[in-house]
Amino acid sequence: MKRFGRILFLAFLGAGISGVAFGQCPSTLDKIKNSGVFTLGVRKDSPPFSFINKQNERVGFSHDLAELVHKAIEKKLGKSIKLEMKETTPATRIPLLTSQAVDLIAETMTDTRTRRESIDFSLTFFVTGAQFIVGKGSPIKGSQDIAGKRIGTLQGSTNERVLREKHSKAELVSFPDHAAAFMALQQGKVDAYCYDGIGLWGLKHKSGNPDQWEVVGDYISYEPYSMAMRKNDSDFRGVVNAALMEAIEGGEYFKIYEKWFGPESDVPYPMTPDVRFFLLLQVVPK
Repeated sequence: MKRFGRILFLAFLGAGISGVAFGQCPSTLDKIKNSGVFTLGVRKDSPPFSFINKQNERVGFSHDLAELVHKAIEKKLGKSIKLEMKETTPATRIPLLTSQAVDLIAETMTDTRTRRESIDFSLTFFVTGAQFIVGKGSPIKGSQDIAGKRIGTLQGSTNERVLREKHSKAELVSFPDHAAAFMALQQGKVDAYCYDGIGLWGLKHKSGNPDQWEVVGDYISYEPYSMAMRKNDSDFRGVVNAALMEAIEGGEYFKIYEKWFGPESDVPYPMTPDVRFFLLLQVVPK
């Protein structure tokens, strides 16, 4: 009986230790409050969403939206919070998020049902779809022309998955980032690069010779961009979504959009009435 009692005591002690360990994993808002730092996952090569400009500054459309989230976090916590940025890639962003190395991913990440199994997403802040960038005069005009062609894709992207599932006759070549993929296209190592259309327009306009490149084809996928966060953290998700909804409802979102995609921007990309209506429908009543 004494031995049984000792085993039972150790079992309760172990459960208590586990409970303490579990309790030491704070919510995102508590983590930010305790550290005084909000860590944002960003990219260096996704213009005009998240990139490093000529002044060596991290800027972009999704970065500006994340700044609104930063202000909302400070208001929620009632204190000044430092904003830090950490480089991510499609291969590293979910591990960095789940390991708490970053608190929010704000770049060009598509909200998918598969990804929702391990992380959560904000409301949609941009809508696009996969297309192709090719050299001017290329015979490739869309997905109907890629069978037997070497098509560059971004490793771990939804575009890569769609191509493997629906266009298996194409020869896919995966790259770790946009720079490597576009360099391969420039060197003739691939016949086209497939990525989200707006991202390809960004590469075209940042290439230095935009007239040499064409973005072609209808969308072969639906790519709703959202901000990503750790799963089952409703308080933090509420702050992020409220910041985005207020920006859409109050018009700040559309001013930021005009800055990055308007006629005077580096990547003109007019918003369609359908997309505007979709964005407004996401704003729930107060």
